Amino acid sequence: MRDSDGFLERVRRYYRLVDDGDVPGLVQLFSPDAVYERPGYEPIKGRVALARFYRDTRVIASGRHTVAAAICDGSRVAVRGEFTGTLKSGVDVRLRFADFFDLDPAGLFSRRETYFFQPMV
Repeated sequence: MRDSDGFLERVRRYYRLVDDGDVPGLVQLFSPDAVYERPGYEPIKGRVALARFYRDTRVIASGRHTVAAAICDGSRVAVRGEFTGTLKSGVDVRLRFADFFDLDPAGLFSRRETYFFQPMV
């Protein structure tokens, strides 16, 4: 499993942009018709909906993702990690997550699925 296309670095960049609150930057990593599935939400479809989710809907105020493991298999990347942060309600959280990214031929995320070890965010 090699990462000759830089897909692992693109995924790591995504987490840096999320943690920095750079919504325009992170949305550009997704294809225009990307789909994001996350527990507790209807599928989020397209860049406009993604930007709205990260700016308005997401219950997380701030925090940091730590990638414990990432595996690239062709145009798919799987990530296991931990998130530590604060919700908009003021509650501090620390949880494990798994993410699965599919990338299109241009190297943009066409699909993302997130799973949490506990139903907190």
